[in-house]
Amino acid sequence: MPVIVCFGPGPKFKGGISNYNTSLARTLDKDPDNEVHIVSWTQQYPSIIPREFVDKSSHSDFLEGTRIKVRYITNYNNPFSWKQTARYIASLNPDKVIFQWAISIQGIPMGSIAKWLKKHSGAEVLFDLHFVVQKEGSSIDEILTRRGIKHADTYITHAYKTVDELKKLFPHTDFVVNEDGHRSGHSTTVIKLFHPVYDLYQPDPEFNTDAFKNELGLREHVFLYFGFIRKYKGLHNAIKAFQKVAEQRDDVSFLICGEEFWATVDESKFSTKIKRALFGIAQALFLKNKESEQDYRPLTLVNELGLEESIVVKNEFIPNEDVHKYFQVSDCSVLYYLTATPSGVESLTYNFELPILATRVGHFPETIEHGFNGYLAEPDNIDSMAEEMLHFLREPLPPENVKEAAKEMSWERYAKAILND
Repeated sequence: MPVIVCFGPGPKFKGGISNYNTSLARTLDKDPDNEVHIVSWTQQYPSIIPREFVDKSSHSDFLEGTRIKVRYITNYNNPFSWKQTARYIASLNPDKVIFQWAISIQGIPMGSIAKWLKKHSGAEVLFDLHFVVQKEGSSIDEILTRRGIKHADTYITHAYKTVDELKKLFPHTDFVVNEDGHRSGHSTTVIKLFHPVYDLYQPDPEFNTDAFKNELGLREHVFLYFGFIRKYKGLHNAIKAFQKVAEQRDDVSFLICGEEFWATVDESKFSTKIKRALFGIAQALFLKNKESEQDYRPLTLVNELGLEESIVVKNEFIPNEDVHKYFQVSDCSVLYYLTATPSGVESLTYNFELPILATRVGHFPETIEHGFNGYLAEPDNIDSMAEEMLHFLREPLPPENVKEAAKEMSWERYAKAILND
């Protein structure tokens, strides 16, 4: 029986990487011949980061009905737990250990665990790369990334852009790239895959969308922004573009669902103030542009631009069991990102068969065919973004197109490539 370990945040954590790691484990568990484990962090980041990462809102259990075993063991701030993690994984006698790599700050603990496993276990070490070049780069990101991922036997990427970044990071490594998972015997294999379509969230055929639209005060046509509010996701540009649309149409709403990434803890607590001060010093030392995202507050634009009647804001973490409601009352998802790697929100949108309005950045031109399963706007061009929103209203795209575009992006196909050795 193959033993597979999925290392990354377990299902008790918020965010796309937790959902991703859980979805991958669930897919691997569908094969009765596999024994699947999730080995998770207890704390993913330095303790000075002023943010709440644990999901305290959801009640549903994504692992219900599976055989998956979960162990929360790795504390970023306790190096002794790193060795404990590596020893525990090795004790499972795994055939594969799949690390979810999504942020360079985790490079030291993850690199240490992977290095130990390479020496003391016979497992294939895979790094599933959600990025190589950090979206909000700092002066030490490249160093931490190289240290974190260099001990992999095999890499998984979700876009050719990431493959190119990997080759640049390790210029002397002989990489062989394929899309089927075949391992090269003499070179380092890179499996170029995709971000699979989430199956954790399903539409509810009995859900009363009209009643929920009325409850939220939504108009006929609804644009959706969903997920954490981060600067690289460009919500400030999306709001400005929507203003131009609302000036021409009185039948549109913009539904914004998600919590501000840096506004999840009690600001009045002394401990929070200490963390913010220490984290601010760290950012000033390492951020390339010296700009702290902690000050990013795009929702203030709603009042500044007089859009209170046409923009509905749910500024909170949406519990897992409520996610479907917001997608089912929407017509399309807006991803006017400044920079992009394959996005969990994009994958989630496809699961509800909604078209996507995105910018021509990162991998979006690879996955979104303009005029088929979405519309692409020019980055940093508010007029172009507004025009594509109007374009969608004039020429809506059928869900059949979205389903067709996403059919090759299944978790089963993804898992098959990982196991194809």
